[in-house]
Amino acid sequence: MKNLIVVSAKFYAAAAIWLLSTLLINSCANAPKNKDIQQDPDAVPTYGYEIVNTWHHDATAFTQGLVFRDGILYESTGLYGLSSLRIVDLTTGRIKKKVDLSTQLFGEGITVLNGKIFQLTWRNHKCLIYEQGSLKPLGEFSYKGEGWGLTDNGSFLIMSDGTNTLRFLNPESFQTQRTIKVYENGIPLTNLNELEYIHGEIYANILSSDRIVRIDPESGKILGWIDLAGLLPSKMLQNKNAVLNGIAYDEARDRIFVTGKLWPELFEIRVKR
Repeated sequence: MKNLIVVSAKFYAAAAIWLLSTLLINSCANAPKNKDIQQDPDAVPTYGYEIVNTWHHDATAFTQGLVFRDGILYESTGLYGLSSLRIVDLTTGRIKKKVDLSTQLFGEGITVLNGKIFQLTWRNHKCLIYEQGSLKPLGEFSYKGEGWGLTDNGSFLIMSDGTNTLRFLNPESFQTQRTIKVYENGIPLTNLNELEYIHGEIYANILSSDRIVRIDPESGKILGWIDLAGLLPSKMLQNKNAVLNGIAYDEARDRIFVTGKLWPELFEIRVKR
């Protein structure tokens, strides 16, 4: 009887160990694979800002993309029938050169890489390519899904599409090389809009928000937030669509510029850490 009791005890102990191991394996298999899902929200800092300079901005420009490269400010505007690519004088807001898009195209994010300007379109699945200095059309390529924001890291185009996924595209073949996913407190952070690559991080506007999120380009981890609430006085917001959207970086002088859709002003800001 004693032997039977011992065998039974061993059997139930082994069964318990097997059951626990199975549960742990299944739990690990079903666990979220993006490290940022497990991120402690209290560990993510939020930064403020101070205004360094304020300049005039075309209040009719539905800003979808903003880039400062080689001393020149480029802007992409949206809306069907009003979309354009522009070279803008930073200090006056005057349009120095402009290319109007077809009325069937809705302009979105832009970036400048290897002497070329790349301009996304919203639901047309097209990225238009121009010569950097002259804005001469050079061609286009297609992609799946919507086009929202665009930037680059010097090697790859980085594209948002309204989801929590960012794509890294080869600028010659236009094939997706890899993707990262962005989560906030375990929830997909969607509406990643206009993008800019600054100090090795991806800065992204969140559509209809006063916040810019700072993203690790390797993991998708959220590195911080910049709260731009109150940047443009509410009395100057004449349209419900006049939301923050537009980040540009002057690498030579370490300056950050921001503006919004239908905003009458463009700002140089300094992030308060």
